[in-house]
Amino acid sequence: MSIKGKKVGFIGAGNMGEALIKGLVAANLVRPEEIYASDVRLERLKALDQQYGIQLLADNAELVRQVDIVILAVKPQIMAPVIRQIASAVTKKKLLISIAAGVSTTTVRAALGKEARLIRVMPNTPALVLEGVTAVAKAEGLEPGDLDTAGEIFSAVGRVVVLDEELMDAVTGLSGSGPAYVAVVIESLADGGVKMGLDRITAMTLATQTVLGAARLMIETGMHPGALKDMVSSPGGTSIAGIAALEEGGIRTTFIKAVERATLRSRELGRGPV
Repeated sequence: MSIKGKKVGFIGAGNMGEALIKGLVAANLVRPEEIYASDVRLERLKALDQQYGIQLLADNAELVRQVDIVILAVKPQIMAPVIRQIASAVTKKKLLISIAAGVSTTTVRAALGKEARLIRVMPNTPALVLEGVTAVAKAEGLEPGDLDTAGEIFSAVGRVVVLDEELMDAVTGLSGSGPAYVAVVIESLADGGVKMGLDRITAMTLATQTVLGAARLMIETGMHPGALKDMVSSPGGTSIAGIAALEEGGIRTTFIKAVERATLRSRELGRGPV
């Protein structure tokens, strides 16, 4: 089914919830009066209402009854009480989309105690500026078009990939946690600039735009990272000297280990009680 004409509800109105609301409204996919949100923070809901003109509900189960598509935008640690609250209102007419890291569809279905049309997705925080990437997991028990609907929703805040659910923990370790890794890279580059005499503001401007520009260049040209590295690195020049220092520090192994460790942590969270 298409999202056009459907009511969408957000259980949890944090940063990711707001990013999706912003994207859906900006893309004219869903009218503000067809978007519902619930959250334990009343002030947060009021702020979203003032900015976007959405519908507010204090009761999670009532939200599920009112909408066609439910986005579970809550942290993994509080999925259990949320699932218990909404179980009675969930029917096969509702499409549920969970963004809780590490929580499998099998776990959510078991907590619901009934069959459900359920899709697990993993977005990331650049969705806040409509530059996110979201992995949508294929699942059993869906109606034709359900995956397309999920893709339509998350395409409003960036790019979408569709893959098997067994790969979602790896997605969490790479793109879900990846913005934090990139933030460390940018901060470190800026620190290097400051060490060599640049003021902090200038160093941060140079570092952030360099990372953004390099990513944009690879996206728009399809250039392999190695090709970009070779393009910048002149024989005996400055770039290859810097790369040698990175290799001495084990940069590749360190990033690979970061993704691996975050993936394993996602699996641990998934084995927790829900």
